Amino acid sequence: MISRRRFTQAVAAGVAGSALTGATAAAAVPELRGGAGEHTSLGLIKRVKAGVLDAAYAEFGPRHGQPVVLLHGWPYDPHSFVDVAPLLAEAGYRVIVPFLRGYGPTRFRSAKTFRNGQQSAVALDIVALMDALEIEQAVLGGFDWGARTVGCIAALWPERCKAIVSVSGYLITSLEKNLEPLPPAAELGWWYQYYFSTERGVLGYRENWRAFNELIWKTVSPLWQYDAATYGRTAASFENPDHVAIVIHNYRWRLSLAEGERQYDRYERVLQAGPAIGVPAITIGSDFDGAAADGTGYRDKFTGPYEHRVFAGIGHNVPQEAPQAFAQAVIDADRL
Repeated sequence: MISRRRFTQAVAAGVAGSALTGATAAAAVPELRGGAGEHTSLGLIKRVKAGVLDAAYAEFGPRHGQPVVLLHGWPYDPHSFVDVAPLLAEAGYRVIVPFLRGYGPTRFRSAKTFRNGQQSAVALDIVALMDALEIEQAVLGGFDWGARTVGCIAALWPERCKAIVSVSGYLITSLEKNLEPLPPAAELGWWYQYYFSTERGVLGYRENWRAFNELIWKTVSPLWQYDAATYGRTAASFENPDHVAIVIHNYRWRLSLAEGERQYDRYERVLQAGPAIGVPAITIGSDFDGAAADGTGYRDKFTGPYEHRVFAGIGHNVPQEAPQAFAQAVIDADRL
């Protein structure tokens, strides 16, 4: 989810949920939510061998269209883009929406592969998927883990990014900064990360993942009126046999409570330095980001053509809550 550092800024400002300034706000909530829930199916799910994964993905649009790769986060899945992808396909884009490691039909090719959730490992999964699909360069878009992955790819392999769309802006993890304590009110917001650091938390998530993840949905998108079927379609992805291991390792690694793998050290050295992103970029802030929604806290991290947009009244699952506005951001990023 959003960086702990940014959440601290929002809490310290004490204005979460108030009117946002310093950026061009999007239209009112009813217009932003237009088209949400129009589609329910991802269509035929395809598979391809990509690096350490037998990767599952949905594909929309013409085979020779400009590629777009859309990445979900936790606790979500490709259904976050179920309304976005058809809009982009109608505009002529070839849209690829993968299930990340630990989600849905995606599987590890070897039982011996460590179930690693660190940021560079997930980023390499997507680069391997692009290689397997013979996609040299794409417009990349994502939120939550997906936005972090988009940022990592843009920093490490900018030649693979024609442009990016990143919800909550710059989310590349700094392990050093994540060791710094936060104000008590901010720490409260990360209860689930501390829960996951205990064996009780592992057992609790394994036994109660369905209710646990819906609690997260309701907490971070309080104005989103989804139905049980909408959550159920995504919840099916959490039945992946590696889901719990990947989620637990992701959050423990971020808090330096779990080791990564040495083979990713060279990538992490670059990422831990907080590299700037020079590819064309549109960042999106929402109500979930609180005072940080205006984007000023990470503006200097984007050095290429750049725009920032605020989706007032929208929660954390931006593409599913505001699909038309998110799709337009992808199209506009492609034109930067």
